[in-house]
Amino acid sequence: MTTLQINGRSTVVDAPEDTPLLWVLRDHLGMTGTKFGCGMAMCGACTVHLDGIPTRACVTPISSVAGRKVTTIEGVGATKTGAAVQAAWQKIGVPQCGYCQAGQIMTATALLNGNGKPSDDDIENAMAGNLCRCGTYTRIRAAIKTAAGIEGGTA
Repeated sequence: MTTLQINGRSTVVDAPEDTPLLWVLRDHLGMTGTKFGCGMAMCGACTVHLDGIPTRACVTPISSVAGRKVTTIEGVGATKTGAAVQAAWQKIGVPQCGYCQAGQIMTATALLNGNGKPSDDDIENAMAGNLCRCGTYTRIRAAIKTAAGIEGGTA
């Protein structure tokens, strides 16, 4: 049994300690917003926040997150920055297929939590590990700028 702090709630899960957080979220807790992409921490679809840091849930064993704060796409909208990012995503119309978008939003929110007015280079560097098969990178950048209140936040 492992106790996890997910989206502000304490949750006890009965899973082996080496189980990836992704599978605990999806299979044990029914939180399917966090997606499985590559399984090797290379695509970003499974990104969650671990104590505010974007973290790939597909390679993060639950033993390493016990006692730490996990925020998922289901909970990020409860924060001011997360809500602003989600609203900007909708305003700009970022998603195409939508599969990668939870990870994109989680990474963008972490970026804006640490840098409220990122440059294009800051955005590119922060988002570099998040892949989008549909190629919505221009709209992603515009949504981040919109959420940050930076001029030029239209796609």
